[in-house]
Amino acid sequence: MSTKKERIDRLADAGRVSREEGISLYQSAWLRLRRDVVFLIGATIIVLFVILAAIAPWIAPHDPQAALLIDQVRPQTNPVPGPQDGFPLGADYAGRDLFSRLIVGAQQTLIVGVLATFGGLVGGLTLGTLAGGVGGWADAVVMRIVDVMLSIPSLLMAFSIAAVFANPSQWTVILAIAIVQVPIFARLLRGSMLAQRHSDHVLAARALGVRRPAIVFRHMLPNSLGPVIVQATLVLATAIIDAAALSFLGLGNPDDRQPEWGQMLGKAQDFFNSFPHLAFYPAVCIIVVALGFTLMGESLREALDPKSRR
Repeated sequence: MSTKKERIDRLADAGRVSREEGISLYQSAWLRLRRDVVFLIGATIIVLFVILAAIAPWIAPHDPQAALLIDQVRPQTNPVPGPQDGFPLGADYAGRDLFSRLIVGAQQTLIVGVLATFGGLVGGLTLGTLAGGVGGWADAVVMRIVDVMLSIPSLLMAFSIAAVFANPSQWTVILAIAIVQVPIFARLLRGSMLAQRHSDHVLAARALGVRRPAIVFRHMLPNSLGPVIVQATLVLATAIIDAAALSFLGLGNPDDRQPEWGQMLGKAQDFFNSFPHLAFYPAVCIIVVALGFTLMGESLREALDPKSRR
């Protein structure tokens, strides 16, 4: 009799609903990210990069514009001074401290990447909201424009846009990269908003007679921004690489008094055969920072995607 009673009690306990409070998608994602080694490595690289860029002018050992070793530059015998006391990486072709220029260059690289990504994000949000929220002919027109832009390789399009300007500068690089990123954000946001269009809270708002602009901006858009924000971290890595490529091709800021990693890489090509370290150091910096944004972005995407939860 007691055995039967214990069995009934166990069945009752097994069917009892737990009263523990649930957690949101973002809380669940953070719990996974805290244990994700890949995310922690990427986040550490990005945090160090941002801190370095913020305090670069104060920790650089020398003025990056000062030609302190110009007296050692010999165009025929020694065009690039090597490492020495106070100059751990030596100097460049103009006698300027290479280590200080790498440190200060982090700031300019971050500015180019962030502004280019922000510009692409704003343009993509505008077109994506118009296509996914309005629909109809607006959706058809916007998506045909997006399809044409996506059919052109991103670097080729950025090169063509930057080449249009008679006087290349840092802002022409930012504008060219931002335009290239617009269709990526637009297509992603449109897809997210189309998925929200038939969700229960949107259908309920329509049934209550809420106007379309309010539905789009208060219900559909806020719930569609998650994937777009995650994509922005991945695009930051691409923006930094594309900016370096444009500067390497001579379409960046021609004034090298304000150092930037891509610009330094482009200027070093004339001395690459004899002094490859001039290109090696800025290239490694670009690769490491791009890797950090890529690792963090991929981890965020996996953590926020219910289909790829581990």
